[in-house]
Amino acid sequence: MDFLTELLSNKVLISAVCGWFFSQALKMIIESVKGGFSLSRLRGGGGMPSAHSSTVSSLAVSTLITDGAGSSQAAIAFFLAVIVIYDAMGVRYTTGRQSRILNRLRDREKEAGEEPLFDEQLEEKMGHTVPEIAAGIVLGTLTAIIVCSLMR
Repeated sequence: MDFLTELLSNKVLISAVCGWFFSQALKMIIESVKGGFSLSRLRGGGGMPSAHSSTVSSLAVSTLITDGAGSSQAAIAFFLAVIVIYDAMGVRYTTGRQSRILNRLRDREKEAGEEPLFDEQLEEKMGHTVPEIAAGIVLGTLTAIIVCSLMR
């Protein structure tokens, strides 16, 4: 029982989970307003705000608040956040762009009566733009500050 109590009172963990949850909920609301409700957006990548950025920002800021700027944990959380955000903005965004191009080529092949090289559409929303990343960082930072304030 102590394990569960400690887990549920861990500010860093609760902040990161809330950062992810709030960004995914916001993403679903924004996507619903734009073009209709889609449950797949809850688990999918890409979109506004970045769940990657929100989660790791919450993790880093709550670790900073909880353990202090001089702690090893804060340094690890900070560099983890930088790597994840860079990946979400760079590699994953580029992969999404490439998927969009491949899907267009597939559609052209089908229109020309040729058999496409692959059967299914590829996922195009994978990475994030700079505004999506920035919104995730802001959301994650605010989430961490609020969670850490409420869980004193």
